[in-house]
Amino acid sequence: MNYFVTGATGFIGRILVARLLRREGARVFALVRPGSEYKLDALRKRLNAKPDELIAIKGDMTKKHLGLSKRDRDDLHGQIQHFMHLAAIYDLSKDADSQQLTNIEGTRNALALAEEMGAGCFHHISSVAAGGLYEGTFDETMFEEAGPLDDPYLYTKHESERLVRDAGIATRIYRPSMVVGHSRTGEIDKIDGPYYLFKLIQRLHDLLPPWIPLLGIEGGRFNIVPVDYVADAIDYLAHQPDLDGECFHLTADRHYSLGQVMNLFASVADAPKMAVRLDNSLFRSIPGLGALSRGVGNMPPSRYMLHQAMESLDIPEATLKFLTFPTTYSNERTKAALAGSGIEAPELESYTQVLWDYWANHLDPDREGRKDDTMPLPTLEERVDGKIVLITGATSGIGKASALKLARAGAHVLVVARTREKLDETLQEIEKLGGRAEAYSCDVSDLEDCDRLVEQILKDHGHVDVLVNNAGRSIRRSVMHSFDRFHDFERTMQLNYFGSLRLIMKLLPGMAENQGGHIINISSIGVLTNAPRFSAYVASKAALDAFSRCAASEMAHQGIRFTTINMPLVRTPMIAPTKIYNHVPTISPNQAADMICDAIIRQPKRIATQLGILGSVMHFLTPKVTETIMNTGYKLFADSAAARGEKEDTPKRISREQRAFSRLFKGIHW
Repeated sequence: MNYFVTGATGFIGRILVARLLRREGARVFALVRPGSEYKLDALRKRLNAKPDELIAIKGDMTKKHLGLSKRDRDDLHGQIQHFMHLAAIYDLSKDADSQQLTNIEGTRNALALAEEMGAGCFHHISSVAAGGLYEGTFDETMFEEAGPLDDPYLYTKHESERLVRDAGIATRIYRPSMVVGHSRTGEIDKIDGPYYLFKLIQRLHDLLPPWIPLLGIEGGRFNIVPVDYVADAIDYLAHQPDLDGECFHLTADRHYSLGQVMNLFASVADAPKMAVRLDNSLFRSIPGLGALSRGVGNMPPSRYMLHQAMESLDIPEATLKFLTFPTTYSNERTKAALAGSGIEAPELESYTQVLWDYWANHLDPDREGRKDDTMPLPTLEERVDGKIVLITGATSGIGKASALKLARAGAHVLVVARTREKLDETLQEIEKLGGRAEAYSCDVSDLEDCDRLVEQILKDHGHVDVLVNNAGRSIRRSVMHSFDRFHDFERTMQLNYFGSLRLIMKLLPGMAENQGGHIINISSIGVLTNAPRFSAYVASKAALDAFSRCAASEMAHQGIRFTTINMPLVRTPMIAPTKIYNHVPTISPNQAADMICDAIIRQPKRIATQLGILGSVMHFLTPKVTETIMNTGYKLFADSAAARGEKEDTPKRISREQRAFSRLFKGIHW
């Protein structure tokens, strides 16, 4: 059996050639451009194929009869049973002229050559892209019904298939969906399709712990198949009788939304997943928001920032139009033709880990500069063993949970709070765990008491390795109800900013002398989202954030690290006075303590939920839109009775709108 193959050294081509050469007496004549013979030599070596089994035919896709010499055409006349046309441009970033020349004119030239040499059947490897942006399900009988084709790739795949359909020889058409690496080895030779998400997922893994829920979009529907399935299916279908003139969808049974694909790969990469995924219809249903988002996106600053972000993640901007891809694909005819062969597309979940591992080890552009996976980050125990860790506000909530975890990990924990009795209770719990801790009573809002505390600690221990500024005061009260309560701003600033700053300033000299130290400030998601009703609290935390950023720039060369943790809403005694918080999503003190432990391990500049970061970016890019969203939340959630000077009762339920809003913006203070 003789085969003529274009694109034999390409991604799908070389896998298919391997299948063809397994057939008894098979010979493959592979089109190669002059000067590219080395690629076919490498393929021969890889497949252990003899020169008379895998034969190079010099030519050029863009030339008449593919540029074959008259002698080669005469030699091959009547000898080719199957003409396999795979050569095409599959790169969305390529210009329209290049795609037109290769995909359309190249197919025209291939058809002319196949007809001249009397090939038995012309097998055209097309793409589901030939269906354009069709709204709904596109099946194997459809072609003229294709949706909009206002993209060079969609247009050229559609028109090249039209040429095949109008040809005067026997043809079979194969439409693979989005093709990824080998399902058992992960092998692939280019970044395409879902691989464009991998760098973003990797960055999220580096930035955030995996349990933090993210806000994302649901996006369009995508169908993904591994290259080995595509090659197996083409090889089988090409050799079955009575299938000429048919079109086959080489697709998986299940389609995935963009958000689902992102979460699948985030799971195997141990990265955060999108817990909230906004459907595209949400934006269309809000009057004016779709037009506004398009208008903002077309503004020069927005376009520049988008270009910079896409470039840093190695994502072509041309892919953006496909994020809301509207088409699903039926493959009933293909499944019927493959019945009994044992060939079927595997579920994406079964090989996501293989794909991720291959990319990380072979295709990640930063793999040489990243830390060796065999040299992982130190464990919490390795970070804190024998280290002195001072935690303020350590007798309840986040502080207590952190003290217990760090003591269990081997840290020498210094727990600080105002009430001696509660300090003793915390010490007893730590002792039961076999940990080491000491208690110090201090009112951090009293600067003289802060001085006394640090003086005693330095006398007892000589230095502090890690300071966790956790003690804080929160006030939930509208500005309208604060005109005669200036002391609210003074009290929050005194504890949250001046008290924490006093401890930092007193401990920094020792850290500088020891050429090392770590200061962790427990801030709030409200600093990133500009939460209404929390002007006093957010202002005090923002002041500490700003100081830390400035100080970190001065002291980096001395080994002193600053980490700000913008905590989402945590179920602690501090939020207990606001009874409505009994009905909205929060994280537990243990989860918050995990964030502190993660900060100690990785020592990042900031730890924040993706929703918090999104809020900060939105305030910068679309301040008016974001202000409107926050104002909507402000009006939806009233001031508490306590803020109005009345007795607070726990509401039996909250409204449907309040529940939906709080779940959509999980962790934000309202």
